[in-house]
Amino acid sequence: MELKEKIITEIKKIYDPEIPVNIYELGLIYNINIDEENNVKINMTLTTPNCPVAESLPNEVKNSIKEIKEVKDVDLKLVWDPPWDKSMMSESAKLELNL
Repeated sequence: MELKEKIITEIKKIYDPEIPVNIYELGLIYNINIDEENNVKINMTLTTPNCPVAESLPNEVKNSIKEIKEVKDVDLKLVWDPPWDKSMMSESAKLELNL
């Protein structure tokens, strides 16, 4: 399995506290970059800037990715541009929420 797939698998275990869908399917992960030394850079957002888990969720993501043995380091940035909206959700997330 490729490292990026392993990272996505880990991210899919983390759920938004307010929406019963994992944060990957919700479209909260904007990008995952892995350099040749297996340093991982991730841009993620939250459904709202005043989300109650604004502090804990990014750390949860970062820590779960650090658990992958091939990963050297994780640099996670919380970004608000572009702002998240429902159109960023995967088809399966939309189906799950009847949207």
